[in-house]
Amino acid sequence: MDVKIAPDWKELLSPEFEKPYFAALTQFVRQEYATHRIYPRGSNIFRAFDKCPFDKLKVVIIGQDPYHGPGAGQRALLLGRRRRAVPALVAKHLQGGFRRHRARRFPRAATSTAGPEQGVLLLNAVLTVRAHEAASHAGHGWETFTDAVVRAIAQRKQGIVYMLWGSYAQKKGAIADPQRNCILKAVHPSPLSVYRGFFGCRHFSRANEYLRSVGQEPIVW
Repeated sequence: MDVKIAPDWKELLSPEFEKPYFAALTQFVRQEYATHRIYPRGSNIFRAFDKCPFDKLKVVIIGQDPYHGPGAGQRALLLGRRRRAVPALVAKHLQGGFRRHRARRFPRAATSTAGPEQGVLLLNAVLTVRAHEAASHAGHGWETFTDAVVRAIAQRKQGIVYMLWGSYAQKKGAIADPQRNCILKAVHPSPLSVYRGFFGCRHFSRANEYLRSVGQEPIVW
């Protein structure tokens, strides 16, 4: 599988690319791109693994699938690019947590470029989606692949911060050892649940406190 991906990730994940399920997944995804509008652009499917090499990994944030609207290829999980709209409830939380940085309205590491460059892996369980059809590529093999990603991190890394928002992410990240890593759990920051524990969870500052404690540079959120 010829993909744009950091060399260390490519070496680590190459066995997955050779498995039958991934061959079937590749065929499905290619057919979807040929017949539907799919997000993100094909060249960006593995963008997270290209911008955040395995050896620089410090934080893992797990989501479900990409945005399925225009601009999806440039967005990162629940957060948006600077000068683009972000979900209002998430924006409120971010602004409340970073009032001292008034010149920068939203944390840079919440964007699709700044975070990975600092070691933040924004990992969706499913890496592609049809336009305007959420979860339309679920159940076709991406979950198996991203489970392998989480397993590889858990087996080879320690001192990692896992941000697990919602029951889906918490189940997917359950393999991570809480004795060797920092596991931060909260409800999913959606309009239906954000007030039940996401506001005030302090995951960004708690992540930095932990990174300092293990001798790592904190993230410039």
